Amino acid sequence: MTTRKEKAEKILAVLQEENPEPVSELNFDTPWQLLVAVILSAQSTDKQVNKVTANLFAKYASPQDMAELTPEELAEDIKSLGLFRNKAKHLVGAARAILDQHGGEVPRTLAKLQSLPGVGRKTANVVLANAFGVPALAVDTHVFRVANRLGLAKAKTPEETEKQLSRAIPRSLWADAHHWLILHGRYICVARKPRCPQCPVTEWCSWYQKEQKTSPKRGAKL
Repeated sequence: MTTRKEKAEKILAVLQEENPEPVSELNFDTPWQLLVAVILSAQSTDKQVNKVTANLFAKYASPQDMAELTPEELAEDIKSLGLFRNKAKHLVGAARAILDQHGGEVPRTLAKLQSLPGVGRKTANVVLANAFGVPALAVDTHVFRVANRLGLAKAKTPEETEKQLSRAIPRSLWADAHHWLILHGRYICVARKPRCPQCPVTEWCSWYQKEQKTSPKRGAKL
């Protein structure tokens, strides 16, 4: 029986071959800009966020710039995104906390990042991995779905999925694995109707194998 580590090695080798140097689809130049973009990405697509941040970063490039705003003022700049009022409140709060508590620099630890308004574990891990090169495995909705479908995890929460993936995947690959899984979920292993005929890793996918056994005709059409 194939272990999760063995399965992860096979699947990630294929995804790595297809995308040797995966990067975030969010546009950013600094750790602060990445933090802003990730907070804005909740219930919004990266394309939508990139449209907003193209103008936003031209006006407010640093925490100092955004800390001077009221949430209501910032909301006007991001109102095309979902949950924009809450996001504006969190961003202004995060900017002020970074100035008051962290010397104007985005903190580099999980705990300190999570202490910022609007920053959960997933957001903190994305910033650590992509802005600072710290090994971290962020689990968003795509990674959660893909990991559990493939059988790289069997968990009911993102936190438990992260723990199981961290045990199955070498630490040196955590950041890249996040990108490979999120992109696979975004373009192939989509939520409602996964594009199994285009998937290069069905051979090791627990969900696909189960579908083939229980409903061959249905599985063939997916």
